[in-house]
Amino acid sequence: MADKYDVVVIGAGPGGYVAAIKAAQLGLSTACVEQWVDAEGKTRLGGTCLNVGCIPSKALLDSSQKFVEARDHFSLHGISIDTPRMDIAAMMARKNKIVDQLTGGITGLFKHNGVTSIQGRGKVLAGCKVEVTDKDGKVSVIEAGNIIIAAGSSPIAIPPAPIDNEYIVDSTGALEFSEVPQRLGVIGAGVIGLELGSVWARLGAEVVMLEALDELLPMMDTQIAKEAGKIFRKQGLDIRLSTRVTGAVVKDGKVEVTFTNAEGEHREVFDKLIVSVGRRPRTEDLLASDCGVNLDERGFIYVNDHCATEAPHVFAVGDVVRGPMLAHKGSEEGVMVAERIAGKKVQLNYDCIPSVIYTHPEVAAVGRTEQELKSDGVDYKVGVFPFAASGRALAANDTDGMVKIIADAETDRVLGCHIVGPSAADLVQQVVIAMEFGSSSEDLALTVFGHPTLSEAVHEAALAVHGHAIHIANRKPRK
Repeated sequence: MADKYDVVVIGAGPGGYVAAIKAAQLGLSTACVEQWVDAEGKTRLGGTCLNVGCIPSKALLDSSQKFVEARDHFSLHGISIDTPRMDIAAMMARKNKIVDQLTGGITGLFKHNGVTSIQGRGKVLAGCKVEVTDKDGKVSVIEAGNIIIAAGSSPIAIPPAPIDNEYIVDSTGALEFSEVPQRLGVIGAGVIGLELGSVWARLGAEVVMLEALDELLPMMDTQIAKEAGKIFRKQGLDIRLSTRVTGAVVKDGKVEVTFTNAEGEHREVFDKLIVSVGRRPRTEDLLASDCGVNLDERGFIYVNDHCATEAPHVFAVGDVVRGPMLAHKGSEEGVMVAERIAGKKVQLNYDCIPSVIYTHPEVAAVGRTEQELKSDGVDYKVGVFPFAASGRALAANDTDGMVKIIADAETDRVLGCHIVGPSAADLVQQVVIAMEFGSSSEDLALTVFGHPTLSEAVHEAALAVHGHAIHIANRKPRK
């Protein structure tokens, strides 16, 4: 007889493990199916984010940024040291230790909350059943009152640059280099490409980024994206837009890359090549043909505003559904679904989900961009404050970038916030909270911010919306 649970979650990444824990906290018998295993054959929880994505990349970003500070900036503070050297093996060991600690922590949370962890590849069958194939090929079936699909995503592969996991790597391989490549090529200048390119550029690699699009970060506010591009290029990233890679061949331990741009076809040689052109939903062999779950035209699982599929009692969250592939989006969708299964009528405010690029400085955003509002004919006002005018940023020698707040011209309600600068990820969250409560730019302007803090830049940008900034000359109101 098949095991039966109130909730069966497929995938133990940020969307899946959070959904499983929340469901168990709500009194529902819960199992989580995860196919990832470590070298010892033990289930590895946390998905892409904790194992080969968000967490390890941030560990390397932090280590490499500290190296840059020691090498280039300590002397400004009166600190004299010998020429710093980076021990790549030690850096990688620290990264791996952090990953082990966090993935092991999820195992402990599952035990504490009564979630049953099941190793295997899950597949949704008709009748709200889940087929599980374990690492040895043994197949079993679980009955579920409800199913939550949180299978995540995989790096997109492109024919011109086939991955060999040695010279041509995807984002996972780029986290495992044993030495700094002298010359590093990166296909794609999106979020992942910029973060990984930054890591190795800081450590001494000559980094060339080949981006097919005509604009850098087109999903971001144009003003912020342009400012970020200037900063990244100043840091040494060679970002080439309107550049399409047509081939990549490994010869004599090097990668020969051919690409085209406005000037024609070119060839360059790199020690390593990172393919970072985006991610795709992981839906291969996930859905039985008669299970009732359908895919949209882009290959994502079709869901409504509450993440319900077209099959009764089957939901999907995170990277396998519409919207940006953000770990925190998947987590909050998982919470929403678990609570709705438990009978609570909750919903997620998709207008208030922030996004962050963890370069230095960071780039962060929430809400509408200026170009979107212009396209939709919305009348709005803008306030901008540069970190160069921030006392705290100046004291920290971290003055690149700006805060930009956009508000409705008639109601003054905050419509968006876009930041490139120090601690942008944390600063934007202040505006996320304000937007969640429907705040106006005047609400932010009337709020007392501590001094001296980086968050004062948010305060000043809110003041600047109506031309009332204190620490910069105010721009004339936009007509």
